Amino acid sequence: MTGNEFRFFLSCDINLPVTFRIERLEGNLPQSPASSELDTSTENRNAELYVECALYIDGAPFGLSTKTRLESSGYPYCWNELITLSTKYRDLTSQAQLAFTVWDVSCGNNDGLVGGATVFLFNSKKQLKAGRKKLRLWPGKEADGTIPSTTPGKVPKCEQGEIERLERLVNKYERGQIQHIDWLDRLTFKAVEKIKERESSRRDNSHISLVVDFCSFEHRVVFQESGANFYAPSPVSSTNELVTVWDPEVGRTNPSEHKQLKLARSLARGIIDRDLKPSSNERKSIQRILKYPPTRTLSGDERQLLWKFRFSLMSEKRALTKFLRCVEWTDVQEAKQAIDLMGRWETIDVADALELLSPVFESEEVRAYAVSVLERADDEELQCYLLQLVQALRFERSDKSRLSLFLVQRSLSNIEIASFLRWYVAVELHDPTYAKRFYCTYDMLEDSMVKMEAAANGDEDGFKLWQSLVCQTELTAQLCSIMRDVRNVRGGTQKKIEKLRQLLSGLLSELTYFEEPIRSPLAPRVLIIGIVPSESSIFKSALHPLRLTCRTASGGTCKLIFKKGDDLRQDQLVIQMVTLMDRLLKLENLDLHLTPYRVLATGQDEGMMEFIPSSSLAQILSEHRSIVNYLQKFHPDEDGPFGITAQCLETFIKSCAGYSVITYILGIGDRHLDNLLLRDDGRLFHVDFGFILGRDPKPFPPPMKLCKEMVEAMGGAESQYYTRFKSYCCEAYNILRKSSNLILNLFHLMAGSNIPDIASDPEKGILKLQEKFRLDLDDEDSIHFFQDLINESVSALFPQMVETIHRWAQYWR
Repeated sequence: MTGNEFRFFLSCDINLPVTFRIERLEGNLPQSPASSELDTSTENRNAELYVECALYIDGAPFGLSTKTRLESSGYPYCWNELITLSTKYRDLTSQAQLAFTVWDVSCGNNDGLVGGATVFLFNSKKQLKAGRKKLRLWPGKEADGTIPSTTPGKVPKCEQGEIERLERLVNKYERGQIQHIDWLDRLTFKAVEKIKERESSRRDNSHISLVVDFCSFEHRVVFQESGANFYAPSPVSSTNELVTVWDPEVGRTNPSEHKQLKLARSLARGIIDRDLKPSSNERKSIQRILKYPPTRTLSGDERQLLWKFRFSLMSEKRALTKFLRCVEWTDVQEAKQAIDLMGRWETIDVADALELLSPVFESEEVRAYAVSVLERADDEELQCYLLQLVQALRFERSDKSRLSLFLVQRSLSNIEIASFLRWYVAVELHDPTYAKRFYCTYDMLEDSMVKMEAAANGDEDGFKLWQSLVCQTELTAQLCSIMRDVRNVRGGTQKKIEKLRQLLSGLLSELTYFEEPIRSPLAPRVLIIGIVPSESSIFKSALHPLRLTCRTASGGTCKLIFKKGDDLRQDQLVIQMVTLMDRLLKLENLDLHLTPYRVLATGQDEGMMEFIPSSSLAQILSEHRSIVNYLQKFHPDEDGPFGITAQCLETFIKSCAGYSVITYILGIGDRHLDNLLLRDDGRLFHVDFGFILGRDPKPFPPPMKLCKEMVEAMGGAESQYYTRFKSYCCEAYNILRKSSNLILNLFHLMAGSNIPDIASDPEKGILKLQEKFRLDLDDEDSIHFFQDLINESVSALFPQMVETIHRWAQYWR
């Protein structure tokens, strides 16, 4: 729902019974006059209370009253009981009231009345009340449902204070009308509780209140009687008061406009439109529309403009995706004409084909066309998009779609694609909604590979190839078993390492030398023949990840990390994006020495990562005092800048620039000196991507993730090397902006995935990503924007008397 839309239900359309929950009684019960004559044993008794609920329509009782159960547990009296009346919402009038009377049966028949209150079901704007309400009871009075009532439950404005204001805000928060921000909410609610305690101690606490929770719907409910609209016009006010008027026609199709649209798009006009050419102004409008990001929704006029000049746009390949968004696919004739034009259109790029696989396009012909374009991509490019293409299977119309057949077919000629496709699909088998579809794709891949003949692949037949992939799953299962045994060992990390090596050498010695070589799940072309126990270890952390050294068939070794208890799908996505962006930058002859190490989720809470020998900045600063001292150890040069080789410093500067831009675009959060790593050759890289798309557990994160130690290693904010760093940042930012549509399309295809930071609000996450590209700026303006961004972030790292900057500086502590 866009920001300028307001959606609501009409009360006359809700065929459900009136429902609300009686929660609790707050305040001290009044002492009965007879209580002073009772003995001390009777004074300590608990009252036995129940609430009587009655509905009044236009001041008259309507239907039978309903009573809660007896509650005698003592203060606070809590029923938490759901009450359902026989009357339905559609039968209510705008003057409907609920009357609540609290009775105490322990006092005898004469003194049993505690108090009563009434509340209107609709507010002054004719909206149905929702959420938690606190009603003040009138002591000794039975609830009066007449109009006007003598027992209104609303606290008079003159008596309302800070507590009432906070309760209204909490009510809005619980109904989702105030954004939830975890860290800020915790601080706020603590403050609210303190204010409540302070205000309660100041006030005269003689008032009794009944807390009632009214039913909430997905959208607001606006009163309207059945049949004709009897909604009376609001009276004209002599004051400057805003009056809200609800229009029941909002969201409905205007029949006149719909008819005009049908006539404008009729087949008869096709002959006329064929020769139409846009004017200068129309051409400018069309070019502006074609520059829209794929997330932008076209207006009615924009859709009509593209449809009108569809024939003249056929030579413009960028226009196809926008044109297909203009089509009214429910109109059979229009859809047929659009598909015919699509076949004759200038062939689109692979990046645009990904947009046609998003959930926006449901037509099987359009999705099949997108697959035909993807067939032109080479294996290296296809691997960059494979994760998203597997997720796009969710949006297909059938289990055996053109897309699934294409992915399986390409897997038969490339073992890396086959291995990764199998893992990506296997992880999704746990999704109950789409499990059948992913099982179908998995079976298709297995059947196709098993039937493959040896001649097609060289020296291995299809059955052996498939078995080599299945062995990967058996290996991960054994590693999970090892982790369970290791975690159960009491003692420090060293004892757990000894247990790991003991298991690899003893009970699980078959892992030291495999019967048959197994393809590495991270790099399927690499055959591993066993694990080296003496070189395997365990990281000192809560989950105790394994660091394994594996022998390869070529005589070398490869190191990997296996984790159990952590969802690596989000890390897998981020590293895939780093790999893609590294490729895009290198295509423009800009190598920023990134380290896109391999990550593979092998389950919902397990996975593997490539181990890159490196040290965290925290460790480097602890042992060497500065980054420069660390680099001098490996690349000393007396004549070089800061006593290190020029090449090493250049590598460091470039990698800092690359990751600064990438972490800014992807909104990577929770950066600290333990998840920034540095390699011996000067390449810096980031790990641990638990927070993306702007989420961050720390308050006031700076716009860019730069720590002062990185800037100091470049010679400070005034050095020529820091200027070079800014230049690389701006160049990389503009290169990646050119591919913004590709990156946005890939994230759009992940909308249905179970990745935490995307699943929580896919639309909002993609819009945050789009904002980072600043597509409203040209290249020159974007350079100025990004330089200002760097300057803001870096100035925050050094002492300045500015509150906001001080907050940013706190981020790195």
